[in-house]
Amino acid sequence: MFFRNLTLFRFPGSLDFADLDTRLAEHVLKPVGGLELFSRGFVSPFGRDAEALSHRIGDAIWLTVGGEDKLLPAAVVNDLLQKKLAELEEKEGRRLGSRARKRLKEDLVHELLPRAFVRPTRTDAMLDLEHGLCIVDASSRKAAEAVVSEIRNALGSFPALPLNAEVAPRAVLTGWIAGDPLPGGLSLGDECELRDAADGGAVVKCQRQELQGDEIAKHLESGKQVARLALTLDDHLSFVLGEDLVVRKLKFLDGAVDQLESGEREDVRAELDARFALMSAELKRLFEVLEPALRLSKAE
Repeated sequence: MFFRNLTLFRFPGSLDFADLDTRLAEHVLKPVGGLELFSRGFVSPFGRDAEALSHRIGDAIWLTVGGEDKLLPAAVVNDLLQKKLAELEEKEGRRLGSRARKRLKEDLVHELLPRAFVRPTRTDAMLDLEHGLCIVDASSRKAAEAVVSEIRNALGSFPALPLNAEVAPRAVLTGWIAGDPLPGGLSLGDECELRDAADGGAVVKCQRQELQGDEIAKHLESGKQVARLALTLDDHLSFVLGEDLVVRKLKFLDGAVDQLESGEREDVRAELDARFALMSAELKRLFEVLEPALRLSKAE
């Protein structure tokens, strides 16, 4: 259950989550209706058959937004639409107008929806009450904001805002490759993305490469800046940090995972509980390292 991507939001530390489970119970995932394209709601982090809608260890809370999406490929709809249009136009001896075509397509979608396959989805999130953070396991800001919106709907109010920096992240990332000292615990990885300062300029993606070598240095001398940078924290985490402050390709390394192997747990839930405890501690550590280096904004 380790998160693979991190999109972060800040919320006021004064928020009260005492009645969280009660609120979540009013917004559980319901089966997608026959004429609906999708459904969203909360499910248990331990699986849809479990009852608990949240799980808390210390000041970290684990939430999961589940979904059911109807699979209705556009190619299938368009193919059937063209066949029906051809039949009608041949029958009536005229070409149908745009309104009639649109109406026919809507009718076709309504006809197909009840028979469409349903794909289950889930997106996990963690509330870090100590730092006022909502951390969503998503690399897309839009997908992460959808999870925050579900939390807001359940709580009635959840003033969480996307994480922002008081300095330009691109300048900080570029400085780290150029030789500026990295924050304690951080070391460079072997991947980066370089972009020209001008919009629409050249983009260079480097993988499995020495980032402080001559080749990267020449790109920096030509004016390119770092938009994404691979980093390692304490030999526990490896990840790629973007100028959008989204953490991608997050991996828990042996230095962290070895702590799990040292314990013996009797069931799957106990194992998930241990993993969440480990993950929450590592993510807090990561934020505490990045916050002063990027001068991350605080919630009002």
